[in-house]
Amino acid sequence: VQLQASGGGLVQAGGSLRLSCAVSGRTSSIYTMAWFRQAPGKAREFVAAIGWIAGNTAYADSVKGRFTISRDNAKNTVDLEINRLKPEDTAVYYCAGRRYKSASGVESDYEYWGQGTQVTVSS
Repeated sequence: VQLQASGGGLVQAGGSLRLSCAVSGRTSSIYTMAWFRQAPGKAREFVAAIGWIAGNTAYADSVKGRFTISRDNAKNTVDLEINRLKPEDTAVYYCAGRRYKSASGVESDYEYWGQGTQVTVSS
């Protein structure tokens, strides 16, 4: 399984951005997809997850109401829409996949990782 994240960039605070993760390879082994992020000098943290088949979602408390995760099974993509961006959202955003149905927020539970896409929010 290969994951390719894209869509990052430089955005002003209050703006919006849509990240996308293209999933290729043995997609039948994927049951849950997620987004994590890593800010400078900080540990990687869970942002959101979605069931690849069922579409159920889970979010970190810090992003509820501003972030929306979605998937398109026909296109094999998982998107993360970010609204009302804040400077503290500045981070490298990674998409990840796992072979189990539970929407885990634990980094080590995910077997597949994309290369990350940089999001920078200016104040």
